[in-house]
Amino acid sequence: MASAAEQLAANLNFGAFQKATELQKRIMFTLIAMVVYRLGTYIPIPGIDPAAFAQAFTRQSEGVLGMFNMFSGGAVERMAIFALNVMPYISASIIVQLLGTVYPPWEKLRKEGGEAGRKTLNQYTRYLTVVLALFQSAGIAFGLQNSPGVVDPNIAPLFFIVSTVVTLTGGTLFLMWLGEQITSRGVGNGVSLIIFAGIVAVLPRSVWQLLQQVQVGAINGVAVLLLVAMAVGVILAIVFMERSQRRLLIQYPKQQRGNRMVGGESSFLPLKINTSGVIPPIFASSLLLLPATAMGFVASANLPGWLQWLPTVVGQLQHGQPLFMLFYGGLIVFFCFFYTSVVFNPDDTAENLRKYGGFLPGIRPGKRTAEYLDFVLTRLTVIGAAYIAAVCLLPEFMISFMGSPQQTRALGGTSILIVVSVTMDTVAQIQSHLLAHQYEGLIKKSKLRGGRK
Repeated sequence: MASAAEQLAANLNFGAFQKATELQKRIMFTLIAMVVYRLGTYIPIPGIDPAAFAQAFTRQSEGVLGMFNMFSGGAVERMAIFALNVMPYISASIIVQLLGTVYPPWEKLRKEGGEAGRKTLNQYTRYLTVVLALFQSAGIAFGLQNSPGVVDPNIAPLFFIVSTVVTLTGGTLFLMWLGEQITSRGVGNGVSLIIFAGIVAVLPRSVWQLLQQVQVGAINGVAVLLLVAMAVGVILAIVFMERSQRRLLIQYPKQQRGNRMVGGESSFLPLKINTSGVIPPIFASSLLLLPATAMGFVASANLPGWLQWLPTVVGQLQHGQPLFMLFYGGLIVFFCFFYTSVVFNPDDTAENLRKYGGFLPGIRPGKRTAEYLDFVLTRLTVIGAAYIAAVCLLPEFMISFMGSPQQTRALGGTSILIVVSVTMDTVAQIQSHLLAHQYEGLIKKSKLRGGRK
């Protein structure tokens, strides 16, 4: 039986939806969902003066808050209902997937549970998202009490805290649901498209502000030209690497059926250089947001003497700092290997090949095939991890050289990687839907011709 949320999403097939094809329905649903998301980034939470808060945010926009604001499409500087965006959901996904490799009951669900196990782990991810969203929204609510953008916080402080927690948590849960609906009823990955929409939304304004700073002489124009040239080079590198793959030859033996010999065909097993996609930089960014965000709501004067070093260390985790780049690159490499091991299991692939009679030339089926697949995939992942780390860190060095202005973050490697990769994945899904539609049309025509004969 369909849930109430699924029934609500299904009832959105109104107007033009009824006359559209399946692909048109999916594209229109995705566009409407993106419009709903963008509208939510302009609705402030109760008790916030958007103009005053934006002025206060401008003075603190450097560092992790600026990055968080970029991922949320400007919702943080307006303190909108979607200010938390899908970051709690991403953090919950990281925790559940990590526990799925070390916690035996969850590991059993992931490996042997099949579709039911996957749904159970997804449900655990949703529960953990609620907990993280409540924790983060409570920290924001207590931190906003003394902010100049809050309208009369002393009138009803308890009401302000409760309303802020409920609003921000509800906004995150709504975006989580919206992302799942886009994935199932729209085109592309819903969570990735939400982050993509946030980055693209702030890109024109960031470029315009960057040009204004060049005009007044605050930023060197040659440095901006170098940044743009590097961004173009990064885009070309991303397209080339994302399209690259290693093809392993799969051979199927010949079999005699009656008086005929069947089989003997060959195919390819494609292995992408970057199997993990855009997940590593997103996961790394969300993890680096946590300590700096938590430290922002703790007064340094209230820390005990043995923790006075903590603000200095957390300050080095700001955007463009050496420690930030070190941890950022290390987390990207770690999540490249971790997520690749989650999405591709050499043992299962080798077992499926053995069941259907396929084998790699010169490699014995079974365990030897799994070891060879793991060897090839490990080498590919080394190249993919180095590529993603370079794409994300080289613009960071450039931005640090330019003084780390907020406007240059939209041209950073992480933003470009997310935008280009999500665009390519979405276009690939659209092409697959078009190809399936063409096959359906050919099948219908062949049936009609057969009927006339």
